[in-house]
Amino acid sequence: MSATRQLRLLIIGAGARGNAYARAVTDCTDAVVYAVADPVQQKRDTLGKKYIWGDHLPRTGQTFDDWKEFRAYETRRREKKRMNEDVDPGVDGVFICTLDDMHAEIIIGLAPLDLHLMSEKPLATTLQDCLSIYRSLQPRHGEFSPSSIFSIGHVLHYSPHNMLLRKLLVEDCIIGDILSIEHTEPVGWWHFSHSYVRAKKIYHEKFLASGNAGWPVHIVDPEIEDLLKHEGMELAAGRLRARLVEDYNQGTPQAEVESRPWFGRCVYESDNDVCDDQTVTISWDDDPLPHDKHTSMTERLKGRGAKTATFHMIAQTEKQCERRGRVYGSKGEIEYDSKMIRVYDFATSKAQVHSPHQPGGGHGGGDEGLTREFILAMEAMERNRSQREDAQRDHIGCTLEDIIRSHAMVFAAEEARRDRKVIDWGAWWQENVVSAMQDTQSSKENTA
Repeated sequence: MSATRQLRLLIIGAGARGNAYARAVTDCTDAVVYAVADPVQQKRDTLGKKYIWGDHLPRTGQTFDDWKEFRAYETRRREKKRMNEDVDPGVDGVFICTLDDMHAEIIIGLAPLDLHLMSEKPLATTLQDCLSIYRSLQPRHGEFSPSSIFSIGHVLHYSPHNMLLRKLLVEDCIIGDILSIEHTEPVGWWHFSHSYVRAKKIYHEKFLASGNAGWPVHIVDPEIEDLLKHEGMELAAGRLRARLVEDYNQGTPQAEVESRPWFGRCVYESDNDVCDDQTVTISWDDDPLPHDKHTSMTERLKGRGAKTATFHMIAQTEKQCERRGRVYGSKGEIEYDSKMIRVYDFATSKAQVHSPHQPGGGHGGGDEGLTREFILAMEAMERNRSQREDAQRDHIGCTLEDIIRSHAMVFAAEEARRDRKVIDWGAWWQENVVSAMQDTQSSKENTA
């Protein structure tokens, strides 16, 4: 690959997250957004005009109705290229920003193309789909040998605040061995309503009336921003009000209900049963390294001693996504919120306060951070500076297996909540993940 060639990205899903990543690619990297896929032409055109073709018409291979149309096009493009025909350059990587329950189908469908993939969180909405994704991205003898990067949209991993917090805890061991963690996720009373249904008062009075037609107003209708700019408040507000009364009833076909968002659905009448207050407790026993006559138990237990972590998600809060918590260690204590990190040292009885850089953009700089590291990993691979495993570790910071484990932990926690029981992680992992993978492998071997 030429050292000067720009990497090209496809955005699948031209909603809020697709636009966020398109903006991050454009503003924070040397790559370019080259193509967009979305079934809603209005959304496709809005993203395309802003980040891809501007005032010109889109070129062949830059706009698609959905991911399947892109896959068919890319398959034909590669066939033509093998026949030495002139073709457009195609894309190097894909941001998957569709509805959550579409991720599995898209990732599995695109896997044979061996493109670099970044999937918005969650990876999938069921454990079975997560495992199917994992299998689809594994080498298959004589068929498929993946050489691409895979990332997940856990943007907060890449915010300056959380990167510093991780460094202090894991690399600097500034409070010694971690003993206990308390973390609170305050969603925010109106933010939860926005994520759950759309509230007319919130959208109009809190945002549009003050001239803000960006997030979250543009999620309701991307054209409202242009209406406000070119036609004025009256037409923009009218468009918003029209969208905020759209609702369904018992006579609406289920397929139609599931095919689109309903921005006028009342939160008190909705049939959604999303949990709005949950506490998850995770505990670890001592897990020393294997016995070695030259190593003491203290050394074998370093970083592997018993500990407890408590996670509390609560929707009805004044604070909106301003996460806070404490980490207790053998040598000190850390207190943090979304803006500062306070480290207290037991030995000196002194505290030091860190105030990490607060960049603009989404998720405290996490959107830009994730996008930047994904592009850097791609560059390291494409320009032969790193092996796949090295690029994945150095820039993404986790493997596909790590991603599967983190999602599996969530499914285990949900099972514990739903069935009102305590989950033994080792036994649960063996039964639900290891056994499932082994059964699939045995089935394949028997079929072969």
